Amino acid sequence: MIQDFFFAFLWSISPFGEAKVGIPFGMWKGLNIYMVFLICFGANVLVFPIMSFFLESVNKYLLRWNFYKKAALYVARKAKTGSGDKIKKYGFWGLIFFVMIPLPGTGVYAGSIASYLFKIEKQKAFIANTVGIFFSSVIVWVMTLFAMKGMA
Repeated sequence: MIQDFFFAFLWSISPFGEAKVGIPFGMWKGLNIYMVFLICFGANVLVFPIMSFFLESVNKYLLRWNFYKKAALYVARKAKTGSGDKIKKYGFWGLIFFVMIPLPGTGVYAGSIASYLFKIEKQKAFIANTVGIFFSSVIVWVMTLFAMKGMA
């Protein structure tokens, strides 16, 4: 049981799923639905400070290597393309909306990169990402509850 909570946490902090995968994983494993929400939401919130540190510190050193630079530019272009119009037009609210959509390519990883690229003040970006993560987590949580009720 603790192991399942740990894996739900890992999915939620991972760029391969975030809470969009962690929440359904934990619920399908039969864990307490409220604890799953709290753990997965909390793990997903941790991504922003980790990404901020990475982008402001580690990224500068890694850009020296050509293979990393190419990959970073590709990711930056994808983040700008996917979020650019919304964030340019609506700023803080656009970032919330972009992060809250529970689809692949949206979420706190892309939101953190977009915040960095568009030079959004760190505290505002953290709040926007956290609010977006909250609504995304609620959407996924409710959809998973309905899916599980339909299968029962």
